[in-house]
Amino acid sequence: MADQPTTDINALLDDLDAGVFREKLGRALTDVAAGVVQHGKAGDVTIKLSLKRIADSRQVNCDHKLTYTQPTAKGKKSEENTTSTPLYVGRGGTLSLFPEEQGKFDFAQGA
Repeated sequence: MADQPTTDINALLDDLDAGVFREKLGRALTDVAAGVVQHGKAGDVTIKLSLKRIADSRQVNCDHKLTYTQPTAKGKKSEENTTSTPLYVGRGGTLSLFPEEQGKFDFAQGA
């Protein structure tokens, strides 16, 4: 299993919703951690990724849902956000924003 390709999770997080999902996740983790320390109550941050094939292609639509519950002085504050990003499925199931076999563009002047 070690020789099988895997999805680069850091690159994938950067690709989801053009990097906005990563920013939302960072903000949610920060806010919930601050609430937990300040109010002494538990908090939650949940990520749900749902994949659905796009027609008969080697692409999937990835719905990424971020839900968090932040403790407050008199209860809790919750938020939920869902966005989608189309992704290519490469060899062995790796996910990326661009296909593995995408050619290079020749931008040479005077060609």
